[in-house]
Amino acid sequence: MTDPIVARTRDELAEALSRGENESAVVMTMGALHAGHRALIRAARDLVGTGGVVLVTIFVNPLQFGPGEDFDRYPRPFGADLAACAEEGVDVVFAPATEELYPYGEPQVTVAPGPLGGQLEGAVRPGHFAGVLTVVAKLLNLTVPSYALFGEKDYQQLVLVGRMVADLELPYEIVGVPTVREADGLALSSRNRYLSADERAAAPVLARALEAGAAAAAGGPGAVLAAARSELSGVDLDYLELRSADLAPDPVSGPARLLVAARAGTTRLIDNIDVDLP
Repeated sequence: MTDPIVARTRDELAEALSRGENESAVVMTMGALHAGHRALIRAARDLVGTGGVVLVTIFVNPLQFGPGEDFDRYPRPFGADLAACAEEGVDVVFAPATEELYPYGEPQVTVAPGPLGGQLEGAVRPGHFAGVLTVVAKLLNLTVPSYALFGEKDYQQLVLVGRMVADLELPYEIVGVPTVREADGLALSSRNRYLSADERAAAPVLARALEAGAAAAAGGPGAVLAAARSELSGVDLDYLELRSADLAPDPVSGPARLLVAARAGTTRLIDNIDVDLP
């Protein structure tokens, strides 16, 4: 097991990346790494092979947190994150300070996420996806990867990053990786550690609702939503929506996505599942 190179500045990152010309893959995180992040790192290694470079970025991005959200208390166990990266064979960790990534203060020019950015998560968290896409664009241009991997748990983020790369002609390949779950179905998230014992016991209802909805796909969109809604209890629902695979509303047939967001106590959870409408 070899410790990764840790780059804190742009110059250190450029130096670390100048040592080879093989393919590279980046996994962007806010730290507090768990098994879901490890799955992304392993998928990155599979893409670039033993001779390629796997990068992990660790940066808690202030632009994507709204007023009253958990920016200040978001977990930052940097030592444990570095150990996890070493165990997974990560080559480079880029962990800049806020002042390094935003040297001129809060950006005056940001990436507008378009209409989808104001729906679903964007309707509940105004401005969130402008912050996400802005930092992703910056990190893509700083790390210059062959591939960038994102988890399907944050499915709307994955779709928007793919659309940004396509619309702005950015020369990077975006790769989605399936959601990693606990044994009881709960999607892994760094925020799961906020759950009390009772809230943790209630949280898997999101996965059960999604599975019930997907199992009812033969009955069409209405049956999917009804089956999922019938399973939701013990949490405060923000939204439950069935969208097409690219998150266009009102799918009639073919590949679709069922998405849910709810609160267990003060902790907000999101999840989704693919649905094949006949």
